[in-house]
Order: sequence, then C-alpha cells, then structure tokens
Amino acid sequence: MTAAPADLLIDRPTVADGSALWRLARDSKALDLNSSYSYLLWCRDFAGTSAVVRREDGQPIGFVTGYVRPERPRTLLVWQVAVDPAYRGRGLAAALLDALTARLVAERGITEVETTVTPGNTASERLFASFAARHGAGLEREVLFDAGLFPDGPHDPEVLHRIGPLSH
Repeated sequence: MTAAPADLLIDRPTVADGSALWRLARDSKALDLNSSYSYLLWCRDFAGTSAVVRREDGQPIGFVTGYVRPERPRTLLVWQVAVDPAYRGRGLAAALLDALTARLVAERGITEVETTVTPGNTASERLFASFAARHGAGLEREVLFDAGLFPDGPHDPEVLHRIGPLSH
C-alpha cells in the first residue's frame, strides 16, 4: 500500500470541498469536467466512496471519486482521479486509491475495482496497472463505451479496466 507523505492527510470529502474538486478536475486538463453542481452533490452523496488528500491547512490537493455499483455491491467504480499539478510525482494518486480501497474493503467488503480510461491516457493506465500489481489482482480491459455513443461531439472510447479480485 502506498502512504501519503506525513504532512498530508487522506480524508473523506465534505460538501465544502466540492468547489476545490471542480477546480482540480478543471486544471487537470485530462478529465471530462462536470458541472460544479455535480461535484457538490458528489461530495454530499458519495463522500463515503470517495477520498481527498489535504495539505496541512485542510485544502484539498487531490481526490478520487467513486461509487459502489448497485448491481455489483462488491465493486467500486472509480469515476475520477486528480492531483494538483504542483503535487504530482509524489505518489498521491496511488496513495488515494490505496486508502480508499482499504477503507471500502473494511467497510463494505469490496473485492473489485473498475474504472474507464481513454486510449492514450498513459498516466491513468500506469496508475491502475500498478494498483492491480500492488494488490495481487488481475486486470482485464475491454471497450465499455464506443466513441460513437457520445452525442456531444468527438470523444474517445472509454476502455473499462476491471481489477480483481483484490488480495490485499
């Protein structure tokens, strides 16, 4: 498991964090940016299946949002992962992912993680491949949503990464 540096705290998000998560997603230049309202709702309704990493002053500098799939209650779907550019390269995305899944293994008995990654997003591909390796889990990939399904203009396909079963 990857740990956050001692001067940072991994925590559940609160509604007050919603605007910071929106800004982190916007500044990532890689994530699909949702409305600011959706990040507020996410921090209210899915705080238990999400995590933030905070500086000593409490300001979020990274997050992972997710939810437990209703049809597969032992599967965490990771929606977005972002880290402030000034804090990248310190293993924070891996620490967030490890801390969140450890919490959900203990609280909800999850055994599998899913996420989608667009082709060419090598940082995310590496993050989830290394997560699978750290947790002794298999990794399967398949196209979940073909590019033609997106009604709002050109969009890359979304490739599902299914990781599991988690062994530790």
